[in-house]
Amino acid sequence: MTDLIPHLTDKSFAAAVANGLTVVDFWAPWCAPCRELGPITEALATEFKGQIAFAKLNVDDYTALSEQYEVLSMPTLVIFKDGKPLDRIIGSQPIEKLRARIQQVL
Repeated sequence: MTDLIPHLTDKSFAAAVANGLTVVDFWAPWCAPCRELGPITEALATEFKGQIAFAKLNVDDYTALSEQYEVLSMPTLVIFKDGKPLDRIIGSQPIEKLRARIQQVL
């Protein structure tokens, strides 16, 4: 984890997604595709620094939030704009595909 990708809690979640664009990685430590996606989201967080924020939420620790946003498969990236879900990307995908999806919302 880098400083660019904070780990959210139930107490920090709302403030983290409240303003601007934020990509939240809903993940679990036991999920192999989630671990594959980690370095990709770190690279994208560096690439889009200042334009879009990135954060992670452990679904095992915060099941109520994962249920609230209907996260049924992992990893799931939810793109929030000003606190509201704007888009969702399910599964580990190549950086090029993720970059293109993120650029669509900028």
